[in-house]
Amino acid sequence: MVTHPDLVPTLGARRAVIAYLAVFGAVLLLMMALGLLMRLNQGALVTLPPEIFYQSMTVHGTGMVGVASIGGAAVLWYFLGRYVRLTTWVFVLNLLTFTVGAAMILFADFVGGFAAAWTFLFPLPAKAGGQWEQWAAMVHLGGLLLIGTGFLLFHLDTARAILGRYGSLTRALGWPSLFGNDPEPPPPTIVASTMVLIVNTMGLVFGASVLVISLINLVVPQFTIDALIAKNMIYFFGHVFINATIYMAVIVVYELLPEYTGRPWKPNRPFLAAWTLSTVLVMVAYPHHLLMDFGMPHWLLILGQIVSYVSGLPILVVTAFGALMIVYRSGLRWDLAAGLLFIGVFGWAAGVVPAIIDATIIVNSVMHNTLWVPGHFHTYLLLGQVAMVLGFVAWTGKTRASQLFNALAFWIFVAGGIGLTQSFLYAGRLGIPRRFAEYLPEWIGQARIGAFSAALVVIGTVMLVGPLFIRLNRAMAVR
Repeated sequence: MVTHPDLVPTLGARRAVIAYLAVFGAVLLLMMALGLLMRLNQGALVTLPPEIFYQSMTVHGTGMVGVASIGGAAVLWYFLGRYVRLTTWVFVLNLLTFTVGAAMILFADFVGGFAAAWTFLFPLPAKAGGQWEQWAAMVHLGGLLLIGTGFLLFHLDTARAILGRYGSLTRALGWPSLFGNDPEPPPPTIVASTMVLIVNTMGLVFGASVLVISLINLVVPQFTIDALIAKNMIYFFGHVFINATIYMAVIVVYELLPEYTGRPWKPNRPFLAAWTLSTVLVMVAYPHHLLMDFGMPHWLLILGQIVSYVSGLPILVVTAFGALMIVYRSGLRWDLAAGLLFIGVFGWAAGVVPAIIDATIIVNSVMHNTLWVPGHFHTYLLLGQVAMVLGFVAWTGKTRASQLFNALAFWIFVAGGIGLTQSFLYAGRLGIPRRFAEYLPEWIGQARIGAFSAALVVIGTVMLVGPLFIRLNRAMAVR
């Protein structure tokens, strides 16, 4: 389905999407391998020097956020291109800046020893305690800044294209239909893409600002910023950016489930209201990451807790309900892509529940530094966002693999994902801390369960990604 015949993707555009998915698959498997290695180390099945563990943790955290964003951007750009005219060279430039930035981060962390986690909290990059040199911190932060610049250009191009057709962001969000009587609201893809460009532009500006300040501080130590303000800026950026990866990926659900079922996804008023409300809430909810910072204003922490209860629910509710209604008695013939899309909606919904629990101050004060937190964000990232992007890859590649092979790959991935996320959540319930390279004897059993589950995830992902890329180029050429 293409809304306008003159917006059929060109060969160059299709190849750009192929390149995005290739990078997504390669980096995803690398990050999963690092995650498995860390769980094996915590389970005393392999031995990593502590510095290697924390370098791996830094790369894994940073890389998974990055690969989720690359996968989400591929989904958004491909389907948004059905409605507006996008610029291919900007899309390609974003991938190039990501690739170069990722290489810089790998070099800074594994060669230079940088290990300050994805949060790079000020002034930690400049206070290495002998663990890394100044150049390593500069290269790591520079890589992040380069990646962020590429994504900022990407969103500015989507803004140009959307404004060129709809005239204003409020029209693209569907406000004339939400608050007036306009009978033709914009398609769900336009609404979602507009929300993402608004929140991610804000997040990227804040992230870039604190990165520049940190880089200057490395050269001119007298140039400083209040550490708590810097932490607010970092977590505002991080919270918005990782949530935006899900909002980009869910576009594939809005576009493909109607094609599978023959039923249109109609953007009614509840749908439009949910996306407008979440545009604001996702930018206000970030203080739930800072509930343990006693220096934060109490009113801001209370606001963050209250908003966190509802920030993700509006979009999630309309998406989950809409997906169920479209599929119910539709006669849909399930295949690998449809199954991954549906498990993606499930993983997103399931991951929100432990996230809301952790956003409660009295719970957060006990659970936040435990494995409960990796449990909730692995649920809605691995079983949610990544599953949706893999569904897009499956639909795009149309593998010749047998139904048995596809079913086996799907269930290995899902079983491993559920096992991994539940092992994290159960370990968090027991109070097992996160970010520890070495475990006490009584914790090792949980780590081994997690390692076994992570191995299943890696195997399932290899089975899902490998055969699909064999036919990816031919499939994209005929779309």
